[in-house]
Amino acid sequence: MSTPTSVPRVVVIGGGFGGLTAARALRHAPVDLLLIDRRNHHVFQPLLYQVATAGLSPGDIAAPIRWILRHQSNARVWMGDVVSIDTGGRHLRLADGTDVPYDYLLVAAGATHAYFGHDEWHQYAPGLKTLEDALDARRRVLLAFEQAERETDKAAQRRLLTFVVIGGGPTGVEMAGSLAEIARHTLAHDFRAIDPESARVILIEGGPNILGVYPEDLSAFARRALERLGVNVWTGSVVTSVTAGKVHVGGETIEAGTIIWAAGVSASPLGAKLGVPLDRAGRVLVNDDLTVPGHPEIFVIGDLAALKAADGRWLPGVAQVAIQQGRRAGANLARQLRGEPTQPFRYRNLGNLATIGRNKAVADLPGWKFKGYLAWLFWLFVHVMNLVGFRNRLSVLTQWAFSYITFQRSVRLITFDTADADADDAMPRS
Repeated sequence: MSTPTSVPRVVVIGGGFGGLTAARALRHAPVDLLLIDRRNHHVFQPLLYQVATAGLSPGDIAAPIRWILRHQSNARVWMGDVVSIDTGGRHLRLADGTDVPYDYLLVAAGATHAYFGHDEWHQYAPGLKTLEDALDARRRVLLAFEQAERETDKAAQRRLLTFVVIGGGPTGVEMAGSLAEIARHTLAHDFRAIDPESARVILIEGGPNILGVYPEDLSAFARRALERLGVNVWTGSVVTSVTAGKVHVGGETIEAGTIIWAAGVSASPLGAKLGVPLDRAGRVLVNDDLTVPGHPEIFVIGDLAALKAADGRWLPGVAQVAIQQGRRAGANLARQLRGEPTQPFRYRNLGNLATIGRNKAVADLPGWKFKGYLAWLFWLFVHVMNLVGFRNRLSVLTQWAFSYITFQRSVRLITFDTADADADDAMPRS
């Protein structure tokens, strides 16, 4: 076991909503805090689909973690990838071999895409969890229109202009609505050989309704709004296979140029490194004070934590849960430092919001639900105010105002990764 120092060493893994909130909650605590994340930035994940559909730039929804914690004198930030955790010896190891001791550990490593045992689908149907995912999706979407413009075969053209979104939760609904708006408004007059408005957007949901956790009337409104945008909504449709350019739903096959996965998430594999009980999704079964059974010095929060609310339902993997757990975990760690008993976490549901498109959204708040233009304005306000930094808020407001007035999206750039760029350089030039 590591030798305690005069100042307790607190390590926070993950710079998402939960990890950052917990770090900030300890800003006045007498600790040496180290936050470790594999990336140098925090991303506002609820708006990743806006980057994926050319509505916002990556910098509009992200901020460097060092900048966010720049005024917190007891905090340091490392960019690194944690690969193992020794709970007995109280230290963890990074991918580069660096050994990091701790006295207290807070794990907020988040989640990744879940393909229900079919990880091979990922290469054909990527999801949206990181900025890299969003930029790749933006490239795929815009490139589909570019390729269709040059395609003379009508069947191939139809395939290129077919977009399939798998999963009818908020991310899937917002992505499908945004894709439809791109085809019918943003790109409507930009091409000569194709009619972008002929593009097909198909949203596939295995359950009976999209936005399944919302009241039925709001779910029905969202479906009608999507269909008015031209989105084909398939409910009660379970995807049985995804191959290159094809989505198989039972005995039916959809040929699509772009496939986006929004159907589920899986907990970070770091949970299994703790050597404690996990649920079927790989989440850590935490105590009610967010500590790990048998290890009061370890806290697990956010998408990696499995905990039931007062009504007996498992807490969802959403930002507001991670933020509230971050506050409670930080407060409980501070209480431990003072020799005081920890307090149980109590989730306060602030409601759910989802936007379908221009002037259309649904809001399910405690004791109040509404839809349409008012819900859309409320969605805008909540998302802008939760962005990190005044510059990001101002930039997003400016971009959205421009898009609202002109129906245009200002970030319609097709970018390539290194492999793509090398292949492109090897092509003959005219």
